[in-house]
Parts: sequence; C-alpha cells; structure tokens
Amino acid sequence: MKSVGIYIHIPFCKQKCKYCDFTSFSCMEDKYDEYFKYLQQEISEKSEELSNEKIEIDTIYIGGGTPSIVPAEYIESIIKLLSVKFKVSKNVEITIEANPGTVDKEKLEKYINVGINRISIGLQSTNDNLLKMLGRIHTYNEFEKVFDEARMVGFKNINVDLMIGLPNQTIDDVQESLEKIIKKSPEHISVYSLIVEEDTKMFDLIESGKLELPSEELEREMYWKVKNVLQENGYTHYEISNFAKKGYESKHNSNCWKQHSYLGFGVAAHSYYDGMRYSNITDINRYIENYKSGESIYNVVFHENQSKEQMMKEYMLLGLRKIEGVKISEFKEKFVDNPLYIFREQLNKLVEQDLIEVSENNIYLTDRGLDLANVVWMEFV
Repeated sequence: MKSVGIYIHIPFCKQKCKYCDFTSFSCMEDKYDEYFKYLQQEISEKSEELSNEKIEIDTIYIGGGTPSIVPAEYIESIIKLLSVKFKVSKNVEITIEANPGTVDKEKLEKYINVGINRISIGLQSTNDNLLKMLGRIHTYNEFEKVFDEARMVGFKNINVDLMIGLPNQTIDDVQESLEKIIKKSPEHISVYSLIVEEDTKMFDLIESGKLELPSEELEREMYWKVKNVLQENGYTHYEISNFAKKGYESKHNSNCWKQHSYLGFGVAAHSYYDGMRYSNITDINRYIENYKSGESIYNVVFHENQSKEQMMKEYMLLGLRKIEGVKISEFKEKFVDNPLYIFREQLNKLVEQDLIEVSENNIYLTDRGLDLANVVWMEFV
C-alpha cells in the first residue's frame, strides 16, 4: 500500500496580506458554492483515475488563502468526500490553516467533529503594530481567543506561525513573541523569514523607501534567537523553519521533504506523483468555467516527469532542509545508488566550505550551513 498525502487549496481571504503572493482572493463570497462544487468534482475524477492503484491517504492539509473564512459546512463536505473516495488511514493527520478573525468556537467544534485533528494558526507576531504593518486582520488578543477556544473544543495538536526579518522588527519583539507563545504551549511552532516577492504591497513599500528591511546580520540574529530559545524550552528543531514537541512533527511537511507523493486539489494546487509534477491553473474564474464547459483538462499544467538523476538531486535538496539531513541508508533504499559517490564533488566542496557534515549515516547542514542553506541547495538544482 502506497502512502499519499492530499493538499486542498481554499483560495479565499478576508483581506490579502501585504507580503502575500499566494493565489488568494478577497471579496469573493459569491464564488464559494461553485468553487466547492467543482473542487468536489475534481476530487471524484482523480479518485476514479487512481482507482486501480493501491494507495492510502496518510495526511490531508487544507491551506490557502484562509480556509477558516468559509462556512464550516464547505470544509465538512470535502473531508467527508475524501473519506468516501479514498482509503484514508486510521492515523491520518488532517490539518487546517486558520486565521484569527475568521474562526469561532462553533467552527472549531465542527472541524473536530469531522475529523480534523491539527490546526495551524497564522499569528506572525504578538506585536499589534507589526501585525497592522503586515496587513493582518487580527490582534494578538484575538489570536489568544482562538487558541484558547481551539484547546477548549479538543485540539491537542496546534501549530503557531511566526515571522522574523520584518520591517521595524527588533530582537526584543522576537523575544516577546517567543515568550508569549511558549506560555501558550503549542505543540508545533513554524518560524519563517519574510521573503519579499514582486507584485506585493510589501515590495512596493520597500522599493519606495516607506519601509526598510532589517540587515541580514540582524535577521540571522533573530533566527538564532528563535532556535536557541525554543530548544531551551523543549522544542526540537527538526527542519530549518520548524520546531515541535516530541512526536508532534508535521507529518504532511515531513513527507514532502522525503519526496513522498501528494495530490493537490483546487485552483493553484500542486501535485507530485511518481516523479511527475503538475499543478492547477491560478485563475479561479477559468478553473470554474473549464468545469462548466466540460474542459477541466485545461485546468492542469504539466511541469516535469523527473528522471532518476533529477529525483536524486531533489531528494538531496529537500532532505537537507531537515536538521538530521539526508539518511544515507534511506537514499540507498530508494535509489540503490550511494549519495556519497553520486554527489562526491558537491559534497566534498560543501564539506570544505564547512556548510555540511557527513557522519556514518547522515549528510546534514552545519551551523554555518543553516545560515547559508541557499548556497547548499544550489549545488543540487
């Protein structure tokens, strides 16, 4: 039986954040019914296509956008359909992303009752001024309310998202955020550095000089502050941007870093299946119209069918995101070949630069490699 993950993209938001370049749309409540109708059709068609394959769904991740903005009944319908159309593991991890200001106790209870057992709350900072600068729609107090309600209804696996490297952010801001979140004791904390993408409001504000990013040195200081404080408080640093209490590592993300197959449903959703990578188009109106006209085939964009060499390179790149790195024995089991031989030139170079270390069974980033991870990954592109 082959384990496969599922990703569901809900592209709706109350308001697009200033830094966001994901496929998401605000003020589109009139599209909810049609979108979920054809999202369900897409799921049904894919299940029929794969009906002869022995697969089991071990993770379901509902992301966006802001999945919690839509009425809970839409989410319930998707979870129920997946359980009918696919063989779902008894130990499946089902995650939903939620933002304060779009979810209440009633919605959270419905999530729990339909089988969702992990919630990821987009906080980003405990500083209300920074939240406003980012274009977030909530305050820290509103986050606390959602977190407490999630605990109250029975969520035993909660992730909190934080951001560093923000304009106007200081080390003290980061320290304060960490202290407040640690007191809430979530099982998982994701900490991402701000990446400024073109065609976002944040990009325009920085280009015009109205906002200024912290120096690279300060951003790195923030990163190591996060790493040290969270580790001192019982969180395992298991991937460059992710920390978890023992046993609460994200299964969905961990599977992606191990190059497991996953199926994406909905506008802009990406899939990776047996070395083939493809995605859906990003235009929600076209996505809907193509289903209406019976031409849903045009919703799919093919990206690549990987060769063994490409798969091995990507396996190294993804594996080196993990703090434990790439396990040599697992690489051999998957590809037969020995990575120490296949990538001997790259590995020797990176070892000499003190960016990676090679132990008896692991290839992993050094502390210097954590700061210069992009340099390491480029060797396997």
